[in-house]
Amino acid sequence: MSKTFLLEIGSEEIPARFMASTLEQLKNLAIQGLNRERLDYQEVRTMGTPRRLALIVEGMADQQRQQQLEIKGPARKVAFDEQGRPTKAAAGFARNSGVDVSDLEIRATPAGEYVFAVKREEGRPAPQVLAELAPSFIHALAFPKPMRWGYSDFRFARPIHWLVAMLGQEVIPFRLEDLESGRVTYGHRFLGQGAITLEQADHYMEQLAANHVVVDQVRRRDMIWRQVLSLAAAEGGIVKTDEDLLEEITYLVEYPTALCGHFPESYLELPAEVLITPMREHQRYFPIWDQQDRLLPKFIAVRNGTDQHLAIVAAGNEKVLKARLADARFFFEEDLKQPLADLVPRLGDIVFLENLGSMASKVERIRALAEILANRLGWSAQMRQDADRTALLAKADLVTAMVYEFPELQGIMGSEYAVRSGEKPEVAAGIREHYLPRFSGDQLPAAPLGVLISIADKLDSVVGCFAVGIQPTGSQDPYALRRQALAICTILRERGLELILNDLIEQAYELYAADPAVNLRLERTELEREIMEFMRLRLRGMLLEQGITYDVADAVLAAGFSNVPDLFRRAAAVQQLKGTAQFSDLITAFTRAHNLAVHAGAAAVNPELFETEFERNLFQTSSRTGIAMDSALENRQVAEALVCLAQLQQPVAEFFEGIMVMVEDAAIRQNRLALLRGVSELGRKVADFTKIVIV
Repeated sequence: MSKTFLLEIGSEEIPARFMASTLEQLKNLAIQGLNRERLDYQEVRTMGTPRRLALIVEGMADQQRQQQLEIKGPARKVAFDEQGRPTKAAAGFARNSGVDVSDLEIRATPAGEYVFAVKREEGRPAPQVLAELAPSFIHALAFPKPMRWGYSDFRFARPIHWLVAMLGQEVIPFRLEDLESGRVTYGHRFLGQGAITLEQADHYMEQLAANHVVVDQVRRRDMIWRQVLSLAAAEGGIVKTDEDLLEEITYLVEYPTALCGHFPESYLELPAEVLITPMREHQRYFPIWDQQDRLLPKFIAVRNGTDQHLAIVAAGNEKVLKARLADARFFFEEDLKQPLADLVPRLGDIVFLENLGSMASKVERIRALAEILANRLGWSAQMRQDADRTALLAKADLVTAMVYEFPELQGIMGSEYAVRSGEKPEVAAGIREHYLPRFSGDQLPAAPLGVLISIADKLDSVVGCFAVGIQPTGSQDPYALRRQALAICTILRERGLELILNDLIEQAYELYAADPAVNLRLERTELEREIMEFMRLRLRGMLLEQGITYDVADAVLAAGFSNVPDLFRRAAAVQQLKGTAQFSDLITAFTRAHNLAVHAGAAAVNPELFETEFERNLFQTSSRTGIAMDSALENRQVAEALVCLAQLQQPVAEFFEGIMVMVEDAAIRQNRLALLRGVSELGRKVADFTKIVIV
């Protein structure tokens, strides 16, 4: 007879950012544990609020499934003598296996007849197993910043105050530090009726709901969003989708009620971001917009409680927001008292990173890199001048009062102040965009200046950190170097910039090497090797995300990846051709040539040493193919280059059929190997085809 199992961990308020991952952990731990212990169930769900994590397993079996173990023993001829009597080997095996000798079974296997011990284990009652599993789930949960309390070494997100563990109507007893599991839970901290005694696990959600706790986060999220949309419509506006904010609020409340507040219309004179940031980042409010995408002097907040006294609550929220907006207006007006360019010298007082100098020195490196990149891209003198101006002002807003108070506005305020200081709109847009992308999935810089300065800024950070030994380790990446390296690769790919990664890294390194204040730990060659491997891993992930199979990804990466757009063109072409008859010809030609080419020396092909038409034909055909491939690749026609390469299959086959490569004459042998090496190198202009898996 199946029942519902409930495990609730009641605690002090858990940070909202911990909740989603913790509930997923708990679900996975439960599934793995129940499957391992042979406890059948119908469904596993996890739910949570700031004060509780709940595991609900529906359709739990009363006991474990029976288990049959088959243990292979010695061969029959070793276990039994000619008269069929068990030997000492059989007796020892039976004793060690926990069965009687008479119960041993003889079975035929591919290796002959062997003795087997078959044991059948009856399943234990579910309560007994769950009493062991439940505390193990709690101990296994990991948090970004766990804490311990009292005199115990046990760590958890926040101090645990109660534990509920029930299977149907039965309490599953276990002890965790000084807490014992039971059937008592608690409702809303202020609106609940105190201790709640659960009669059975199935009543859990119903009894909590009666005490103003919506324990199901999915339902709670839907309630919040419906209320927010309804309130916004009633106020004549709309609320833009904000999944991150919605999730955070979902895990901040147990019983959500949305309310609308207002702020003085005069604050709309400030840039929209100046209003949105304190509303969203500090107060967790949803801004309201009109149908023309203009900000309204209204906001929506979500309280953790009922709709009683909403006017008082709204007034309190309005008072807090008004104070923050008043501060923002003061900071904004103070910052406007001097042009943005006048703030640049103050960057010398800000440390970029330990051992990497000041932010002022970083700005000078970004300017130098911007000049190098602009030259590589063939920009005009005016565009290079605009790039230099953008790089000079890109970090100036870091010393403004607004960004000091609201760091989320860096770049945004720099752009705003640039416009008000009379800078070109293109420069202002570049300042705003050079921080993009800020996170995975964020938009990329669109304007040329934003693209250029974004690459220069991120390249400087990655190279500098690697040069002084600050590198990501495991899950630790405090300076977001993985994100910045991925951003560089993504921008190069999406914007089609044929810049060479090795060259960029070398140029950035030389700028650091010229600064006596920087203490470099890596030589240029070692640094380039480490960063290129770092980039390779990012690029491999990007290829796989685009549907490129792992073998094709490895093959094109092995042929070089300094030119990112070229890498993705080659990967797409190989992936598209893979599995066709032409691809089979290509692989055949490349593989046969490559297998022997590895023995070739450094000498070039000497046509005067050719002895047969097979050699001359392969040499002439491969020479023409090389010219055709170079032309196709130069015109970015990778598929055409692969078709040319596939045409070598016949001359390669005739070459191997007509002559012997490994002859005694060393000069002839090396010349033929060099010829094959040339064919192999033609293939490596696109990919290392030895890494392709042919099914």
